[in-house]
Amino acid sequence: MELRLIAGGPCQSEEDEPNCNRGDCPGVYTTSHGTIAVQGSRVDQPTPDDEAVVEIPEQVLREAFRALGW
Repeated sequence: MELRLIAGGPCQSEEDEPNCNRGDCPGVYTTSHGTIAVQGSRVDQPTPDDEAVVEIPEQVLREAFRALGW
């Protein structure tokens, strides 16, 4: 599966650092399967083995919506 970053990603400034982890901020991606993938901090919520619930900053999600024209 190929991913294309549409929001978030590498930290742009020191202001991003609280939302980042080792220089890699939460991100939103489109996939080659026609879906959306998110990278974020894992949230303690039971899920099926192949799924996870993640937390991303609202501003990253808003950026993704703008990139998609929503």
